Amino acid sequence: MGTRESAIERAREFFDDGRFRSLLADLVAIPSTAQDPAYEAELVRYLETAIRPWVERLGFTATIHPNPLAGFGPILTAERIEDPGRPTVLLYGHGDTVRGLDEQWRQGLTPWALTEEGDHWYGRGTADNKGQHALNLAALEAVLAERGGRLGFNVKLVLEMAEERGSRGLREFVAANRALLAADVLIASDGPRVDPELPTIATGTRGIYQFDLVLKLREGGVHSGHWGGLTTDPAIRLTHAIASICDARGKILVRDWLPRNGVPAEVRGVLAGCPVGGAEGAATIDPDWGEPGLTPAEKIYGWNSFIVLAMVSGRPEAPVNAVAPDARATCHIRYTVDTDPAGFGPALRRHLDEHGFADIEIREPGVRMAASRTPPDHPWVRWAQASMQRSLGKRVQIIPNSSGGLPGDVFMDHLGTPLVWVPHSYNGCKQHGPDEHLLTGPAREGILAFAGLWWDLGEAGTPG
Repeated sequence: MGTRESAIERAREFFDDGRFRSLLADLVAIPSTAQDPAYEAELVRYLETAIRPWVERLGFTATIHPNPLAGFGPILTAERIEDPGRPTVLLYGHGDTVRGLDEQWRQGLTPWALTEEGDHWYGRGTADNKGQHALNLAALEAVLAERGGRLGFNVKLVLEMAEERGSRGLREFVAANRALLAADVLIASDGPRVDPELPTIATGTRGIYQFDLVLKLREGGVHSGHWGGLTTDPAIRLTHAIASICDARGKILVRDWLPRNGVPAEVRGVLAGCPVGGAEGAATIDPDWGEPGLTPAEKIYGWNSFIVLAMVSGRPEAPVNAVAPDARATCHIRYTVDTDPAGFGPALRRHLDEHGFADIEIREPGVRMAASRTPPDHPWVRWAQASMQRSLGKRVQIIPNSSGGLPGDVFMDHLGTPLVWVPHSYNGCKQHGPDEHLLTGPAREGILAFAGLWWDLGEAGTPG
């Protein structure tokens, strides 16, 4: 009948003998970037030639659907139902990537070919997200083989091709297909561990609220010699406005943007002793940046942050001797579920007005990706933690939400599924820039952990 240990060993052999690396190389070779219209056909090819044949071989019934929103990538769904009385897991992933940025990769690397250097596997999508969902499917295949073609539970899969464009269309698709996607729990992988050496479970994600600050004073620039010192400089006013929003050490001064009751006790408790970044990321962490009195883990996983993504006044690439006519900054608030984003815009307007910046406009404010969180002590979360710790023989860190954005809110809102995100990457993987890579250590642990999870789902003792 097979054993748990043998299933994990099958997964280990698949990774160690090079078969997983070969599989991932084939996936990376498909340039499925969602951010370049010239590659639109590759989004379909990824699903049609790489994913659909694979999951059908595993006994899934698969369908590729057009995105409800025109111009965005298709969505694949697949299901493998053995017994409606057993648990049903929804597995999520995305096969689209950001732009290749071919010319920016260092010598010897290219985005659309997997290159191995030590424990780094370079290539676009290795970490975000081809490598991560491929590990989970490969682990499922190992358990199927060990159990003689059965799992003992049911699996549904949704694989989108527009995540790197804000998962546009996914909410509409899930809302229209509740019955098709109904499940007891979502278990999926994306994003980074808290530390490369520490397996992690995230129970949600921070959200993204974006807006532009704009000050337009005149139609064109005026001579800096004749008018400098006499006419208002929009760049100076805009920088002072931003300085009123956030102090020189990153503390948010618009206090209505923050969780009213501070970091919740259950969040603080689960983050006690939680590391951030690992050795490679330590140099990027400035201990005195951000909200005073919080640990680094609380700052990134339990609090809100304000970031200026871009700022421009005049033409920095070709400056002229003129007082610029306008200035603009694009800003993000990364926020947790403990704050209502509906209040961000009004609070900012009040703040700017009270500080003498009524002339600065707030343009295109809104949520780009909503925050989500399943309680860290939810039975499915604790069950997954126990399973992973048994498989890996080491501590598994639970965090209340990852630091980045994922569409977990879509599944919570329309399916009511608790979220169990198990990332197989780390925060130094360069996932949105050149030289993206997957570390083999966390990846290897990922396939072993999921082999154990899939095995345990077919046994007695699952939540509910």
